[in-house]
Amino acid sequence: MEHQGLSAYMRRILLLINCLILAVGICGGPLMMRLYYVEGGSRIWLSSWLQTGGWPLTLVPLALLYLYRRKIKGPDAKFYFITPRIFIASFIIGIATGVDDFLYSWGGSKLPVSTSSLLLAAQLAFTAIGAFFIVKLKFTPYSTNAVVLLTVGAILLGIRANGDRPEGVTSKAYILGFIMTLLAAALYGVILPCIELMYLKAKQAITATLVLEIQMVMCFAATAFCTVGMIANKDFQAMSREAKQFNLGEARYYTVIVWTAIIWQCFFVGVIGVIYCSSSLMSGVMIAVLLPVTEVLAVIFFNEKFSGEKGLALFLSLWGFVSYFYGEFRQTKKQKNKSSQTEIMATTHTESV
Repeated sequence: MEHQGLSAYMRRILLLINCLILAVGICGGPLMMRLYYVEGGSRIWLSSWLQTGGWPLTLVPLALLYLYRRKIKGPDAKFYFITPRIFIASFIIGIATGVDDFLYSWGGSKLPVSTSSLLLAAQLAFTAIGAFFIVKLKFTPYSTNAVVLLTVGAILLGIRANGDRPEGVTSKAYILGFIMTLLAAALYGVILPCIELMYLKAKQAITATLVLEIQMVMCFAATAFCTVGMIANKDFQAMSREAKQFNLGEARYYTVIVWTAIIWQCFFVGVIGVIYCSSSLMSGVMIAVLLPVTEVLAVIFFNEKFSGEKGLALFLSLWGFVSYFYGEFRQTKKQKNKSSQTEIMATTHTESV
């Protein structure tokens, strides 16, 4: 894909920034969602809505980018606004994201935070498979090794989570949450490569501004889908009653709601940004490698046990993370050497002529 006006150095800086934003979202989002359920929340459509309901926050960086470009390029600065073709594709992917949000929220209402590992394990595998078929991603021994290690490590945590069934959750409800989580993983594993494919087929320069516009349209569509669900389920009328019965108090109920929306928005901005700077598989790897951090935070905030399985999963996740980036380093170095040899041969040919 064409990164308009973006040097390799700036792309690495943007990749790092988006990885940090993604880290905040993937570590904080599941914890905030679980906090809502643990302290008395029960509205699944509301929890789904919060995952993308913070989309208006994207207007802030978009406005700054527009102002910056106008200042640098002048009043006649050319903007690459989202085209109708990309808008429609983004909206359709956004609806699919809304469905995924609902599936994930349903699973999260029945499962402990530890079981999010099952989602992440399956999601990485589905992302790898989806990227192979949808964007023709070529696997290297290092990326294959990373996918296997991260998947095995996360599955270990998912297996362990079976013994952590929350109080008051029946076996039937737990199994249903289990299935919903798997379906959410499968769907999101297809969504990430579809976003990458949209970039590749955009037929226009892919700028940071355009990426934010695509992300905003996707989150708006997902929020609209969940809003319909909230209206049908009468969640808006129930919020005031739920706030009064919230274990942490009415004021903190709304504080949890607001911060949940903000943190989940970090997740979506980070995911889209990482795909823009790298690939959909890179997004899947980052989500999986941040799993141990989420596990540690779950131990701290929800007193979940840090078992030997979690320690082994941490080791495998870090090993997979190093393997993936070592492969990326070798690939970049190989491409640079190839480019240098091509330039030398071209120079030699010119001199001989």
